[in-house]
Amino acid sequence: MATKTDFTAEEWSEVLGSVMMAGMAVTLADPSGLIGMTQEGLASGSALVAAKTDPNSNTLIKSVVSDFETSEGRTAARGLIKSKLAGKQAAEMKGAILETLSQAVALVGAKAPDDAAGFMAWLYSISERVANAASEGGFLGFGGVRVSDAEKATLDEISKALNLTA
Repeated sequence: MATKTDFTAEEWSEVLGSVMMAGMAVTLADPSGLIGMTQEGLASGSALVAAKTDPNSNTLIKSVVSDFETSEGRTAARGLIKSKLAGKQAAEMKGAILETLSQAVALVGAKAPDDAAGFMAWLYSISERVANAASEGGFLGFGGVRVSDAEKATLDEISKALNLTA
């Protein structure tokens, strides 16, 4: 079972950043205004809280959640995001995020093969939580759909990036 000590500092930043990027990809797919973006951000954070108390979370997930509780962990995750997305237009960001998720798959698969499947499924569940957090296309919270077509397409792309589907 893998923990932070099984990764270099740079690799660990990539693992931490992938957690935040799993939700960001969905938010970028169909931005839903200030309230919707807040709801989606909270959904991502609630996934961390849920994983902390879930007895089925593997060691790697618990180690990631524990590191997010520190300012150093959050800073490392933000640093990875900045390095991967700096200077990119919104249209380019999704591709960079999906590439980062694919890199996380390879990294976790190499360094923590016993935890990899659970970790990738957890990343996908974060994306799903974010997609379901706010209605899209409505007005002041009324109407619209729970998950837009753009979000559904992005969930499919995330699933592929995480090697969850062929």
